[in-house]
Amino acid sequence: MASSKTATLTFRIDPGLKEALRIAAHTEHRSIANMIEVLIRDYCEKRGVAIPDSETDSKSGERS
Repeated sequence: MASSKTATLTFRIDPGLKEALRIAAHTEHRSIANMIEVLIRDYCEKRGVAIPDSETDSKSGERS
């Protein structure tokens, strides 16, 4: 499911949430970045939020 190009996302988070994320990622044998991606994909699937195709985004020239 991973695309060949990725985008950088930088944000601030409460230290307790970061530690919980680190533990969750470790438990799942994932990197923190991959764990965040999984959480976002799961959220979108549960809420019916479509995830645009990476190729479609790059062709339209839009940036997030």
